Amino acid sequence: MTTAYWCVLIAGVLPYVATLTAKLGARFDNANPRDWLAGQTGFRRRANAAQLNGFEAFPLFAAGVIIAHLAGAPQPRIDLLALVFVVARVLYLGAYLADRSALRSLLWLVGFGSAVALFLV
Repeated sequence: MTTAYWCVLIAGVLPYVATLTAKLGARFDNANPRDWLAGQTGFRRRANAAQLNGFEAFPLFAAGVIIAHLAGAPQPRIDLLALVFVVARVLYLGAYLADRSALRSLLWLVGFGSAVALFLV
C-alpha cells in the first residue's frame, strides 16, 4: 500500500478519535448519543464539531488521492500532499480541542489546499 493510501485510512479514522475524545470520561448517554453530544460544552462540544468537520473533509481528500493515482500523477507528489493533509488534520484536531480558532482555521486551509492540489498534480 502506498503512503497516500495509508493516509486515507488515517484520515478516515481521525473523526472517530475526535468523537471518542468527546465521549470519554463523561456520563455518555448511549441511548441518545446525538442529543447528548449536542448538549455538551467546552472541549467536548469542540471535539464533536471537529468530528463533524473531519467527516466533511474526508470525501474530497479520499477522492483526490484516488483520482491522482488514476491520473498517473507522480507517487512521491501524491504521498507528500497526502501527508500534508493528514498532518494538518491531526494538528487541526489539537487546535480545535485547545480552542485556538485562528490556528485551527489556518490548518483547515492547509488541509483543504492539499486535498484540492491532489486533483491538480
